[in-house]
Amino acid sequence: MRDTDTETPLAVAARSSPWTLFCIFLRLGLTSFGGPAAHLGYFRDEFVRRRQWLDEHTFSDVVALCQFLPGPGSSQVGIAIGRLRGGVAGAVAAWLGFTLPSVLLLVAFAYGFTSLSEATSLLLLRGLKIAAVAVVVQAVWSMGRMLCPDRARATIAAVSAIAVIVLGAAYGQVASIVAAGIAGAAFLKSSTEVPSAPLGMPGTKTGALACFAAFALLLFGLPAVAAYLHSYPLDLFAAFYRVGSLVFGGGHVVLPLLEAVVVPRGWVSSNAFMAGYGAAQAVPGPLFTFAAFLGATSAGHPSGVVGALIATLAIFLPSFLLVGAALPLWGELRAFASMRRAMAGINAAVVGILLAALYDPVWTSAVHSGRDFVLLVVALVLLGWWRVPSWAVVLLTAALAWWVV
Repeated sequence: MRDTDTETPLAVAARSSPWTLFCIFLRLGLTSFGGPAAHLGYFRDEFVRRRQWLDEHTFSDVVALCQFLPGPGSSQVGIAIGRLRGGVAGAVAAWLGFTLPSVLLLVAFAYGFTSLSEATSLLLLRGLKIAAVAVVVQAVWSMGRMLCPDRARATIAAVSAIAVIVLGAAYGQVASIVAAGIAGAAFLKSSTEVPSAPLGMPGTKTGALACFAAFALLLFGLPAVAAYLHSYPLDLFAAFYRVGSLVFGGGHVVLPLLEAVVVPRGWVSSNAFMAGYGAAQAVPGPLFTFAAFLGATSAGHPSGVVGALIATLAIFLPSFLLVGAALPLWGELRAFASMRRAMAGINAAVVGILLAALYDPVWTSAVHSGRDFVLLVVALVLLGWWRVPSWAVVLLTAALAWWVV
């Protein structure tokens, strides 16, 4: 039965201009190091804690929804926030601001414009990774206190973390969210329900179905059209669109799919692929922008800037269509009491997924020695107690990593 009597307005009704959203996400794109889990920490700090555009439960709803969808999870959260605040134009502005810095850096790397020695680059990357650990620790702790206040939801979070570690990110995330939703709807009490307020999402069911139809048509139709026309640009677009449509888990999970697409076809050599992968880890923003490097260095024509543009648009386009299809329907489903109980379980699972990501790859790739742990403690104190902005902590930790070597 629908519970519409208890609905209260949510802090997403206000609108922001595309330019405002672009500037906010551009700053995040310049400073958001550490991969998808860290990006969610930056988003939460910016839009829940500092700007209060979303409440904790709504932010977690959006994160949970994007975990269901294939593609880059953190970028999809950014697209969803942009859509909530500024419609379609806001979604494009948010994505462009968050993605542009890493695209430009990777295209520059593809052209060979590197000014730092390998040793200095490794030291800076070390500091950036440690700062990312601190950001994720703070996000997991804060979200855990809010979304797992009782034994039942804390248990769901723990089981979800174990599932992701045991099964891997691609399967563990989807399995834990589905299982947590079923468990929440069946076993959680009404007192654990999330607020029933609507997301305030503009759009209609017709628009949602149109987005999904376009997604499916491009997924299945583009390869056939590219093969018929023998067009390399269309083949390049179709290949990267397919990767963006089918990869679950985001981040590092996309790498084997990309390698299987570009290396066997001779578009990019294995050595160039690994060099670009290393560069993609060293820049802020989404790892999916690795597609820009691959498009720029492709052996086909066009390559360079045009190739980077084709590959980047192709790999992110499925995210726009899937978010456009899912958000209006998600808002409808949240009106049901059983779905809100399921969301309480799913939100707990999101905490567990972030906890698993905190261990691997965030912690395992960053903390290797006592010095690394000292830098992590400094970053945590600055973030948690001194309230230093996350971008400043990132820069300071990178500088300290170089200084204390």
